Amino acid sequence: MSTHDERPTTGAPVALVDLDVEGMTCASCVARVERRLNQVPGASATVNLALETAHVELRPSDDGSVADDSALLAAVRRAGYDGRVTARRGDAPATHGAHEGHDAHAGHDAAHHESQQDSGTRVVDPHATVDHAGHGVATVPAGHEGGHAHGMDPFEHALSGHAMAPGHEMDADEDTSAPTDARGTDLRRRLRVATVLTVPVLLLSMIPALQFTGWQWVVAALALPVATWAALPFHKAAARAARHRASTMDTLVSIGIVAATGWSLWALLLGGTGELGVTMTPTLFPAADTGHGEAMPELYFEVAAVVTTFLLAGRYAEHRSRRRAGDALRALLDLGAKDVALLVTGPDGRRVEQRVPVGRLAVGDEFTVRPGEKVATDGVVVSGTSALDTSLLTGEPVPVDVGPGDEVTGATVNTSGALVVRATRVGEETRLAQIGRLVAAAQTGKAPVQRLADRISAVFVPVVLVLAVGTLAAWLLTGGSVQAAFTAAVAVLIIACPCALGLATPTALLVGTGRGAQLGILIKGPEILENTRTVDTVVLDKTGTVTEGRMALVDVLPVAGTTRDDALRYAAAVEQLAEHPVARAIAAAADGSSQETASGVGADGVAIGADQVHDFRAHAGHGVSGVVRTAHSGVGLSRRVLVGRTGWLREEGVDTTPVDDAVRRAEDDGATAVVVAWDGAARGVLVLRDPVKPTSAQAVAELRALGLRPVLLTGDNLGAARAAARSVGIAEDDVIAQVLPADKVAQVQRLQAEGRRVAMVGDGVNDAAALATADLGLAMGTGTDVAIEAADLTLVRGDLRTAGQAVRLSRKTLSVIRQNLFWAFAYNVAAIPLAALGLLNPMIAGAAMAFSSVLVVGNSLRLRTFA
Repeated sequence: MSTHDERPTTGAPVALVDLDVEGMTCASCVARVERRLNQVPGASATVNLALETAHVELRPSDDGSVADDSALLAAVRRAGYDGRVTARRGDAPATHGAHEGHDAHAGHDAAHHESQQDSGTRVVDPHATVDHAGHGVATVPAGHEGGHAHGMDPFEHALSGHAMAPGHEMDADEDTSAPTDARGTDLRRRLRVATVLTVPVLLLSMIPALQFTGWQWVVAALALPVATWAALPFHKAAARAARHRASTMDTLVSIGIVAATGWSLWALLLGGTGELGVTMTPTLFPAADTGHGEAMPELYFEVAAVVTTFLLAGRYAEHRSRRRAGDALRALLDLGAKDVALLVTGPDGRRVEQRVPVGRLAVGDEFTVRPGEKVATDGVVVSGTSALDTSLLTGEPVPVDVGPGDEVTGATVNTSGALVVRATRVGEETRLAQIGRLVAAAQTGKAPVQRLADRISAVFVPVVLVLAVGTLAAWLLTGGSVQAAFTAAVAVLIIACPCALGLATPTALLVGTGRGAQLGILIKGPEILENTRTVDTVVLDKTGTVTEGRMALVDVLPVAGTTRDDALRYAAAVEQLAEHPVARAIAAAADGSSQETASGVGADGVAIGADQVHDFRAHAGHGVSGVVRTAHSGVGLSRRVLVGRTGWLREEGVDTTPVDDAVRRAEDDGATAVVVAWDGAARGVLVLRDPVKPTSAQAVAELRALGLRPVLLTGDNLGAARAAARSVGIAEDDVIAQVLPADKVAQVQRLQAEGRRVAMVGDGVNDAAALATADLGLAMGTGTDVAIEAADLTLVRGDLRTAGQAVRLSRKTLSVIRQNLFWAFAYNVAAIPLAALGLLNPMIAGAAMAFSSVLVVGNSLRLRTFA
């Protein structure tokens, strides 16, 4: 073994390289690629089968040099696979004659400066190279309109955590995050053709009544395209493994198909089976002697066709699951703003807005953010006040009030006032990009699951090959005829052909996931099922998971002399004209009672007797105000009503003393409290919370019954977290509050370091990295796409009770897979000796193999009754 086989474990890596590796199909493929990459001096590689990627950490070798891209690609080729570098970050040199990032950056700055001088408007070449703080260089190939034909500009490259090294630009049809769609299209095409041709082959071969004159030639014509063109992926994989003196499931599949087809062609052309009028009836033992000293050889075309079709179906289903594995980063890219209103100096010296792609922002640029728009990148507010909806990033429903000097985060949404923001971080330095890198690192760092079927085949395949050759030799050495020897050897290969082994996982997975979909549970792949068996701790995000994820009015506390109805009525009259989530909650709470008291609707569409609001004003970040005109008993009364925080009300001259204690108690308990005031005095406190879902308490109890310890993890304040925990039965010691997205990952890792197997349930972008880091990630289907794609299971209905149901379904599906594997393996063990002794007709062996597949499918179908 090379001295470089062991991964370096000391010293920080000086470069990180991501590669696509095409053609891996099983765990043994992963092991070969990892072994070859780790033989490169200074390289430490982790290969991900689901994403078909390799992540390599490079450290200086003994002579101080750092491996370049060509050395890594050569290692992948030595393993027998095709590779492509998709990202390189760090100080190590790239290949392909790339120019230095510093020079490119200087050119970018020069172009920037020159364009400003010429027109007074900031115009930057969209194809220029952008360098961010020395973290690699993102290049955009010239000739790609708009930066990238496939919609990714340099910012989005950096956002995904893959700043592209020069010379590694992606073409429009390249996607580094998952197996390509082209492969799925190819598998689907082969499966369709194989299915259409295999059905008549099977019927004609197994039912004598359908065997018309010349039927065997029709079967041969139909089966040959299946055994050659449709089965080509298996033949290629087997040939690749053979070149490297290895064997996989594909090896046995390919040999079985070739042996059955080759023997059938010999029997058809030279063995007498091609004579017109010949029929074949399945018999337990090989065919009787024809009187000429040799038994008429059998045809096994149907065996080759059935094996190919069944395994193509399983491979295609597997591909579809793997294709979704990289969607988390693609969904994350969609969150960022695509363009921005950049503030530039016009020819007349005045500052004007220019709408430009967000990738052209640089640190120090100022841009405007209007109500309803996304903040383009991380920055500091220069002027203006507003409330930002940060729920996409934090998962919390309460908007954050911001003003001059406050930091803002890219991808958050401006809900009210206009802002001018100065960019402080762009590209891969932004918070959104950091979350993207956390998700990518968590996905890449997951050790490839050793599939049960592949573990069995690692021993089973070589043993079967030896047995087949041994059977052939034993018959010949003991005086048996060549046909008898070959028939027994073929029977061994056919009966051992791992169709049932190959179907054990995909059929149970398909049925289990189909039933799960009916129940609102989406399971992404077979490797997830292994993790459900061992999890003992479930971490629950609060907002949108345990709670509704929206604000609701839970109490109105009026001041003496004011009724509860009046306090709510006046507050709702003003708030109904605002767009703030707090305002919507107050207006919704008063909507029913307002409709009950209204006596009718006037011609203008306004309820007769309803309060009329004039001079409405939204004070961004503080509250709202307006003049409310009421009409009772024919007497009109107008009052200036203010609704907002106590600090702002005091600035407006309102006496808040009567409500200060109530506000403090509500906020200490984690609620949001706003005050309604008129006539210069506070009249009541409106208490709002993110209400707990009605089913959450039952869900927590069910999780406990499954042996799981629930832990509440949230970015909300401690008071709100403890209030939610009490209502669902989670101990205060198991409440972790006020955590940032990176901290959520750290908390999951802390529990894992304690020896716990952790499941994570969440719904927001801030949960995505933690979902990917946890041993089992469950995303609420009512949450963001990023969280859903990063998780292992998705709970479509958004009902936490389905979390326990998902764990039970996953465990049941895994149990069925294990049963399938046992019966498939036991069938092989029992039948191989019969075939080797010549007591099993290869045609019956084919039928038995088909029956084993039916048995596996039937066992899997039991999952349809899961409840």
